[in-house]
Amino acid sequence: MRYNRELAYDAPPAEVFAMLADPAFRERVGAAQGVVSIDVTVTRSGAGFTLVSDQVQNTAGLPAIAKRIAGETTQALVREEWADATSGTIEITAPGKPTRAVGTVRLVADAGAGTTYVQDLDVTVKVPLVAGKLERLMADNIDAGLTVEHTVGTAWLKGEH
Repeated sequence: MRYNRELAYDAPPAEVFAMLADPAFRERVGAAQGVVSIDVTVTRSGAGFTLVSDQVQNTAGLPAIAKRIAGETTQALVREEWADATSGTIEITAPGKPTRAVGTVRLVADAGAGTTYVQDLDVTVKVPLVAGKLERLMADNIDAGLTVEHTVGTAWLKGEH
């Protein structure tokens, strides 16, 4: 299934890009999302960076069908490759599980001094008969995570970190 989300920040793209490339920001987001553990690595490359965020997430609150696949906790591996300060790719996997989200991330300068963060994903779950329901659930979890990231990011850009 397709998933798209846009988040508005009251800061120029260069500041949003610097925030996204900061491991401390990513760790703060993970803490706010309630992850069990998070290991963030950011490697600068030219005008861009590669982020690898290895998270252990609690599955409490998920429907029984999802918990049967995920277990009590699940590993989420997020890999972002930003070519420059305007765009990159993102992949979210759960090693050993039949789930994957892959797509693009972009920063778009607004007419004023703001920035729109755009995430476009193809979310897939390869489980017969219930794939659509599980894809919707995965997209909802990604969406909830981005809502938390936006809240933390808004505060971060105001100097609250």
